[in-house]
Amino acid sequence: MTPAFEKLQRQLKQLPGLGFRSAERIALHLLVEKPEQLPGLVGALEEASRSVRRCARCGNLAEGNGDAALCPICADDRRDHSVVCVVEHVPDLVAMERSGAYRGVYHVLYGKLSPISGVGPEQLNFAPLLERVKNGEARELILALSNDVEGEATCHYITQHLPATDGAETVKTTRIGFGLPSGGGVLYADSITLKSALEGRREYL
Repeated sequence: MTPAFEKLQRQLKQLPGLGFRSAERIALHLLVEKPEQLPGLVGALEEASRSVRRCARCGNLAEGNGDAALCPICADDRRDHSVVCVVEHVPDLVAMERSGAYRGVYHVLYGKLSPISGVGPEQLNFAPLLERVKNGEARELILALSNDVEGEATCHYITQHLPATDGAETVKTTRIGFGLPSGGGVLYADSITLKSALEGRREYL
């Protein structure tokens, strides 16, 4: 193979879920079998790189000019903005939306606490969440984090650092878990399981 092909294959291999053979197959598809698809793919990647950013409020994907862009969920007045579901990653949010069982809003942490991996509070999207609580935006936080040691530690950190709200009682904190397997997360749960997990959430102390 040529150096340029091998470079493309190495870049593709770095993407989640792609091994050597998958990266090789995609590279061959784009360069040999369907080269007419390549310009469209490159254009879409460039456009997304320019316009897609983190939502200024929750961390979800948003489009717009400047740092104040809101995602479609945060910009939707029909959602219940007083209930905030805290998730680890954007794909978890997508899984929750796909279930159709939730009509509140979200907050994406972009990970969970993991001292062994060098992930501390400074590396996660904690500050905007605590600011939302302080401003009285939320009456309930639903902690939809993975059911493992790191997820539990992250839930504990959030509850221990919740600030006093402006002119309101302490925010209610609940934890989903009913129907989720031990060590499992939101991303791999089916819609029925997620619906049960939301309906069966318990107060987190």
